[in-house]
Parts: sequence; structure tokens; C-alpha cells
Amino acid sequence: MAGRRRTGYESDMCTVVIHRRTGHDWPLILAANRDEMIDRPWLPPGRHWSDRPEITAGQDTVAGGTWIGINDWGVVAAILNGHGALGPAEGYRSRGELPLEVLDHADAAAAAEALQDVNPNAYRPFNLVIADNRDAFCVSVSATDWGARAEVKTLADGVSMVTARGVNDDRSPRTRSYLPQFRRAAVPDPETGDWRDWRALLASRVHDAAEGADGAMTIVTERGFGTVCASLIALPSIDTTEGRPIFKFAPGRPGETAFEDIEMGVIGIET
Repeated sequence: MAGRRRTGYESDMCTVVIHRRTGHDWPLILAANRDEMIDRPWLPPGRHWSDRPEITAGQDTVAGGTWIGINDWGVVAAILNGHGALGPAEGYRSRGELPLEVLDHADAAAAAEALQDVNPNAYRPFNLVIADNRDAFCVSVSATDWGARAEVKTLADGVSMVTARGVNDDRSPRTRSYLPQFRRAAVPDPETGDWRDWRALLASRVHDAAEGADGAMTIVTERGFGTVCASLIALPSIDTTEGRPIFKFAPGRPGETAFEDIEMGVIGIET
């Protein structure tokens, strides 16, 4: 979810919300807003990589990577900038490579272990969400971590929010305002397609005026930067007969743009 140039909004770009429910038929529900320079070109989720035909993900056509995707084994990956690290910088690799590296793995635990050994000097700070229907993690490298190993946090059952500040960090005005609201909201029901509460929260532009637009879930600015798309994902349990993930994608601001269904195969079966 990297940007192309700096703006006045650097503290809290992009958001991922995860609800984990061990033992449930749908043990993982995920929502994400992508905040980006409006004119940076991208493609909606699809099978865009001929050398990685098992990956369905959005594609950043500038750097060639992705901000969110899922593979045929049911692993989900999403990348967020670290605090104060909006956009690329000379001498660093694109953070959009990292979700693709995650999605080369058949389970989240193996991916998190592998990404723990990523060279933190090769990338600007980031938070990388890795999940499947058994485990969920956030792999982080902050500005103070350069030269050190990446930090891996296990995401517990319940609702967690990841922003540029990391997991459930109330230094983020968005986390302070919206994490309690997501925790109170009705949990999406993938069986019936009822995502109403979460869709409404993703589309919310409400924020504390003193903290600026950065505190909203959907960001709208006059500086060519804002929320450009949104994703909703649900992963079925191992025991679910159908075993088909749900991936809904809004190719514009949530609230203004309808979510479309992305075609997904049954986990573990090539499509």
C-alpha cells in the first residue's frame, strides 16, 4: 500500500481489520481499505502473475507487486506502510513484493516464519498481515528495527486493527476511534452475504477535526491522496464442505463503489 510521493498525511495510511474465531465455520473475516495517491495506476484482484498462477491479488502496475491477495491454499496477505514511511525511497525495494513472497507458501505459519528473516534494511518500514483459517500474524519492521530481525506478532481471537502504527496501537487516531466500533458491530455473515456493519464502517469519513482526515476510515483530501479501494475476505474452516473463500472488492471508495465478487476456487484445488 505504498504511495508515490509524500503528502501531509503520513501517520496512518491503510487499514486492515481482522476478526478471528477459532472453531467457527468461518474462522477468519478480514476487511481492508487501501489509501494511495489517486493517480497511481493499479489493477483489481486477478491472476496477474504468470509465474505465480495460484495467486489472486490486486496489482500495482508501477512496481508490479500487490497490496492484498489470497492464494489457492487459503493464505491471505496484506501490506501496510510503517509509521512515517509513506511512499518509496531510493535504494529500497518495493514493499509490494512481500505479499507475493507470503503467497508462495501453503500456510500462514510457514510464511510468517520465513518472512521473519526478511532483510529489514532492504525495505522501508512496513506492517505485513499474514493469515489463513488456522493462524494470523503481523510481521513488522519499524524505523528503529533496521538492522534487526522483523517482529512477528500472533493475532489473537477477536477483532484486531492494523494501521501504520501496528496492531491495536492507540497512538493511531483511527484505531482509537474505530477499533471499538468494529468490536461492537455485527460480525459479517458470509453464509447470507450480510456485511452491512463492516461496509458502513469502512465507508465512514467521521473523524476528530483536531486530528485531521487521517482519523477517518475512508480518507478524502484535496491533495491527490485518499482511499482508493476496499476489500472484504472470509476464509472457511478446514471442515467446511465447500471450502471456497469469499473475496469482495470495491474498485473505488467504499460507500460510493459497490463491492464485486472475485471468483475464487475451493481451497487446495487448482482453478
